[in-house]
Amino acid sequence: MQIAFYAPMKHPESPVPSGDREMARNLIRALSRHHRVEVASRFCSRDGTGDPVRQQRIVSLGARLSKRLVRRWRAGPAASRPDAWFTYHVYHKAPDVIGPAVSDALGIPYIMAEVSHAPKRAGGPWNTGYQAAEAAIRRADGVVGLSSLDAACVMQLLSDPSCYHRLAPFTDTAPFAAAAERRADNKQALCARFGLMPETPLLLAVGMMRDGDKLASYRVLADALGRISDREWTLLIVGDGPARAETEKAFAELDVGLAPGRVIYAGAAAPEELPAFYAAADLMVWPAVNEAYGMAMLEAQAAGLPVVAGLTGGVPDVVRDGETGILCPVGDAAAFARAVAGLLADTDRLGVMRQNALSLTTAHNDIDAASCRLDEILITTTKVCAA
Repeated sequence: MQIAFYAPMKHPESPVPSGDREMARNLIRALSRHHRVEVASRFCSRDGTGDPVRQQRIVSLGARLSKRLVRRWRAGPAASRPDAWFTYHVYHKAPDVIGPAVSDALGIPYIMAEVSHAPKRAGGPWNTGYQAAEAAIRRADGVVGLSSLDAACVMQLLSDPSCYHRLAPFTDTAPFAAAAERRADNKQALCARFGLMPETPLLLAVGMMRDGDKLASYRVLADALGRISDREWTLLIVGDGPARAETEKAFAELDVGLAPGRVIYAGAAAPEELPAFYAAADLMVWPAVNEAYGMAMLEAQAAGLPVVAGLTGGVPDVVRDGETGILCPVGDAAAFARAVAGLLADTDRLGVMRQNALSLTTAHNDIDAASCRLDEILITTTKVCAA
């Protein structure tokens, strides 16, 4: 089957790293195991400011791009035309203004993955985007849900609830499991690289440094760790971005009069470098303010790294509370601090969580299972549309 893939939020080859980009890439990899995948457009429909004029321009441009794609595919050989359209990540700030029209014109199934619908946005600054996203969801022949939190509001727009399909967030767990097998070597290399003491518990945070939710998460983390500054730990932060100065400011007091150098900035890391970071650390710490589900937390567990995170969004779909980590009330720095301190003091429990994280993620969140599940969804949706 030929699949036209589109990510309106962020193109899969965007130079800016994020969990959204990584999930788009994972979906392409998973779909490509059974089908031919073509990225149909690089057009980003995201409006982050709530500008009605910009949103209307996005809708108009989407209509023109749809017609252009249809003309190209109709003029080319039949074998090159898509058999289905697959859009990843749609919501009021990033609607799909291309896929529905192309699917209608070519008579092919229209499938969406990771879709959210927030009725409270109706009539607000993003109303045009909200209306476009809602229309696309109503048009969908199949919706793939990666976060259980989104299901209720999305399903109410579907004419047939059976069109909604659950899919666990996933990654290729093999590189992370391999890094876990070399945990001792990875830790030794990381300690040598950053001048860390091997006996000191190593906390790891992985996230872009940008205004909004990411910066808010870093600030909660700094507050939480400040509450347990009397304990032994070192924090290694992997990430960079425009809010680097604000992030460093949030952690500045932790290095004053306590233990200079206990907060280490590794900067941005390439995807292939991350497994070694995860495997070497003792605990991942991420407050997850307004996190969709958190690809970094999924990857960490695939390398056997337990997680302390905020209980928000689809994070419970990734972190199994009490089994592979601990979930705290989001934004509650005191609760977060207690969870981190408790695990650092209970090395036996931390060890059990490490094994759970490695085995459960491999069993339930691997790309092989996701690829087969997506193939089933595509086949089912195509049959229903053809009936």
